[in-house]
Amino acid sequence: MFEKINPKEFEQCFRQWVQALVEKLGVEVIAIDGKNHRGSYDRASQLKALHMVSAWSNEHRLVLGQTKVSAKSNEITAIPALLEMLDISGCIITIDAMGTQKSIAQKIIAANADYVLSLKDNHPTLHQEVKNWFEATLAQGFFGVDVSISQRVEKGHHRIETRKVYTVPLSYLPALHEQDLWAGLTTIVMVVRSIQHWNKTTHEVQFYITSLASDANKIGSAIRQHWGIENSVHWTLDVTFGEDECRIRSLHSPQNFALLRRIALNALERETSFRRSIRQKSRRAAMNDMYMISVLVSALPNSIPLT
Repeated sequence: MFEKINPKEFEQCFRQWVQALVEKLGVEVIAIDGKNHRGSYDRASQLKALHMVSAWSNEHRLVLGQTKVSAKSNEITAIPALLEMLDISGCIITIDAMGTQKSIAQKIIAANADYVLSLKDNHPTLHQEVKNWFEATLAQGFFGVDVSISQRVEKGHHRIETRKVYTVPLSYLPALHEQDLWAGLTTIVMVVRSIQHWNKTTHEVQFYITSLASDANKIGSAIRQHWGIENSVHWTLDVTFGEDECRIRSLHSPQNFALLRRIALNALERETSFRRSIRQKSRRAAMNDMYMISVLVSALPNSIPLT
């Protein structure tokens, strides 16, 4: 049956359901990222593994939508298609380096939204200019520069993580490479992460470009929420639902089952009476019919939990 279901129609139903869930809640930050379904390849048919791009709202713990990456394309073409499916007006869109493209920034601005885009070596000239400027200006203590700084320290998983966010208005920098081609570009960002383990300390520096005004607290929050798509979606799909190990691969089945897992994830996230992990909730739903009904009712818009 799932081989034959039209995945585009199925995904449209999914988006309508999610839209009904978040209609009154509002969504501030939408994280967009891709995931490879490693087990969906078929060597005999020369079929590559399915690659999906998903949109995630960390504040509501919901997958908002997904789209398939064409076998002969990549995320650069899939992300605009996903953006067109969603109502992103007034939202902040966060995307990893693969989606840091001028055309994508233009589409986000045209939709009356803002972006925070990761800047890495796929834009080598711009990345190096921003890196060199931050290093030189940091060494001078940001003298004469209107810099916004935010610091956050988190303890857990046997480690201490310190994140320091620096945001600077674009006007304080010399002209950057092709800066006028980035629609709405307003601020550049540097995030310094220091992770202290029991036996070592690691350091990481990341750069971003954004259309938001220079506000380290707001931009830092958006960046932290983007990491939620890796921790709360991709990791959960692999570890709890065994997505990478799934060998379903014929016709439309891989794409439809990928969507089913996201429906299940959303439904289990919505159910709050049993405060346990997604794995524990899933197992309880399998063994307890009343709890399963409670999960299904929680997934309905404006639903009232069963007593």
